[in-house]
Amino acid sequence: MQELPSELRAEFIRFALDHGVLGFGQFKTKAGRLSPYFFNAGLFHDGETLGALAEFYARSLLNAEKLKHVQFDMLFGPAYKGITLASATAVALARKERNVPFAFNRKEAKDHGEGGVVVGAALKGRVVIVDDVISAGTSVRESVQIIQAAGATVAAVLIALDRQERSGTAEAIGELSAVQEVQKLYGVPVISIACLDDVLHFLEGTSEAAHALSVYKPAVQAYRRKYGA
Repeated sequence: MQELPSELRAEFIRFALDHGVLGFGQFKTKAGRLSPYFFNAGLFHDGETLGALAEFYARSLLNAEKLKHVQFDMLFGPAYKGITLASATAVALARKERNVPFAFNRKEAKDHGEGGVVVGAALKGRVVIVDDVISAGTSVRESVQIIQAAGATVAAVLIALDRQERSGTAEAIGELSAVQEVQKLYGVPVISIACLDDVLHFLEGTSEAAHALSVYKPAVQAYRRKYGA
């Protein structure tokens, strides 16, 4: 589910390209597939780019709320990338006069101080999980368990890019994408800033960057045909 207008999704693609977060070539995924592109939100690693990324997250979430696709009370960031993403998105939301609490988890429970695995605000109400992408869905599953154990409700999952790629491996290809599986399993919307279709549309554009990258378009299209959901 993309909540931003097409021109803003294209702006996000350009932004990711400019900072090397979205790249083209040949990359082996965790599933053993040779992908012609990669997306790594961990490369937004300075204050300026992280702040700009958080702005895209915040606008996507607020648009979803405006369209009544989701209602939320707080954010949750799964360790490790989600910690920074949820924190930065909370700051961006506050700047838009939507101040909400946030929390995140540790990988291991702390046995001193406040203890436990959750850091930050108490988990309650309707919680949005914030992450970069959904691949195997492991971090979403762990987050859902933590949120529900606290008596709170998962309202949605907010990610940067939906690869629109079926689950499984290079040989054993699933019927649904990781995003579709999360939506089906937990009954919550998955909101993405952009998706693979937006990347393809960008590569079809007339901008200088799109023209220079158009050599990768056939490979991305072939990958989409083979693994696309």
